[in-house]
Amino acid sequence: MIAAKNRGDAMSLKGTNQEFGRPYNRRIVLETIRQNGPIERAEIAKRVGLTVQTVANIIRELEELGLISGERTRKKSRGSPPMSLTLNPQGAYAIGVNVTPRGIEAALVDLAGTIVAAKRIETSPPAPEESFRAIGKIVDNFRTKTMGRMLLGIGLAMPGPFDVESMSFVGPTTLESWRGIAVTQHLSETTGLPTFVEGDTLAAALGESLYGVGRRVSDFYFLYFAVGLGGSMVRNGEPMRGIYGNAGEIGHVPIVPDGQPCSCGNKGCLERYVSLEAYQRRAPVIGRAAWIAEAAPLLRNAIVAIENLFDPETVVIGGLIDDELLSELAAAAEPLPSSVADRKERSAPRIMRSASGQDAVLRGAASLAFSGALSPRLGQADGSEKDPLFARSRVA
Repeated sequence: MIAAKNRGDAMSLKGTNQEFGRPYNRRIVLETIRQNGPIERAEIAKRVGLTVQTVANIIRELEELGLISGERTRKKSRGSPPMSLTLNPQGAYAIGVNVTPRGIEAALVDLAGTIVAAKRIETSPPAPEESFRAIGKIVDNFRTKTMGRMLLGIGLAMPGPFDVESMSFVGPTTLESWRGIAVTQHLSETTGLPTFVEGDTLAAALGESLYGVGRRVSDFYFLYFAVGLGGSMVRNGEPMRGIYGNAGEIGHVPIVPDGQPCSCGNKGCLERYVSLEAYQRRAPVIGRAAWIAEAAPLLRNAIVAIENLFDPETVVIGGLIDDELLSELAAAAEPLPSSVADRKERSAPRIMRSASGQDAVLRGAASLAFSGALSPRLGQADGSEKDPLFARSRVA
């Protein structure tokens, strides 16, 4: 649900005993339950530095809102056994949307990351105004499937990079007609929901971190095959954004000297040879097997470069490309040359397939909304920020 991973004390969450910090404390407790549940009240209080009574009051609110549930643990001594608390998956929902040059995909996702409903609209390329109208209709339909529970927001993933004159909204792997569109504002006005917009690569890496390979490894590089090609390094469960949100833009790394011209203005960029667009452009001409033979050596070199630059536990490959084709391409890239990752004591293979598949980006996009609505934020600790999430609770 939220970008921090279930890694014990990897994320330090501490509450505040000041009265104006009550909204912040609610989110601290909720996030602690998410990270460590099932967990008892006393343990929550110990972890966040609040009194057991304060935690008990917050838990009562969270139960009233339907965000958490609990069951009695086995009785170990006299008295009532303690309650073991976990998130209630159906306590709230968020919507994830992925807009690509091929069309629009959307999913209604619960707190556990389960896709409850999905919709796909094939339109190439999707025009902004039509897309916002279509997404608005999808949201209206999804609302009927929430059973009256809270719909916390909508996260939208779209191709990057952002705010780079020579690359943004340029070429067949981007949304060329979306240049200058205030996406967050238009989507918020259309849906009436809190709106969060991020690059598709980062959203997919977040989805993989929360619901895929990230459950087994904490540090990995996610190589995302979309219409173009992107990547994101995940450290301790958190995708690295970079100062402008464009970290990991490996698709525009020139890898073939004096190679094919790229829409970004360079020659020989990796995504011109290794991407869904490259496959759809080249395979009808040279054949599937020939394209794999052409792309595999470049993928191999890219993986070695990633390993030497980031030293990840593994490189995860996934995205919108067909599963069978991706498997063939990954197999053709083996064996990998030597790199800093080539060590005997490895616990994970150097290349792993995505465990979330094509759903990673949608679940990641929804998680942007969950994170924005539920994660503790510094402003809430000093009373400077309202907390509309808990407007329905008994305590103001």
